[in-house]
Amino acid sequence: MSGADISHSDYVGGLFRSHYDWLCSRLQRHLDSRAHAEDIAADTFTQLLSAPGVLPIRQPRALLTTIAQRLMYQVWRRRDLERAYLDALANDETSTVPSPEDLAQRLQALQAVDQLLDGLPAKVKATFLLSQLNGLTYPEITAELGISQRSVSDYMARALNRCLRLGRE
Repeated sequence: MSGADISHSDYVGGLFRSHYDWLCSRLQRHLDSRAHAEDIAADTFTQLLSAPGVLPIRQPRALLTTIAQRLMYQVWRRRDLERAYLDALANDETSTVPSPEDLAQRLQALQAVDQLLDGLPAKVKATFLLSQLNGLTYPEITAELGISQRSVSDYMARALNRCLRLGRE
């Protein structure tokens, strides 16, 4: 470890000692348990530790809050995705109940797709998911979303390019 690495980790360690309890308390107001708040607070400092060159931070609580909020939103989005998938599975009379292992693998795959599509506009995501998960054709997606077939083609190309680009990284 170089001298710069040591000073960076020392700096983040000092921020941790100074702000961890505050961040946990702040997060607990939005989460269902202290344990979840502690997990997100720890992940926040882990991200800060892995970020190069954060010396010095003028407003550490603002930065910590921003990082923690992003992590919290990711957790909520993951839960919503799981819930929607489980609801769809429960309402599909033709499907068989998957084993716990299959269910876990499917949920992990959905989370991976969600991460690949993160940051794309809602209609681009919806177009991709309607095509790939629901098996809708372009004309059906056009009718469902109220957009042109040209837009469906453009949105699909955009989502697929992003998946291919990020899948290689």
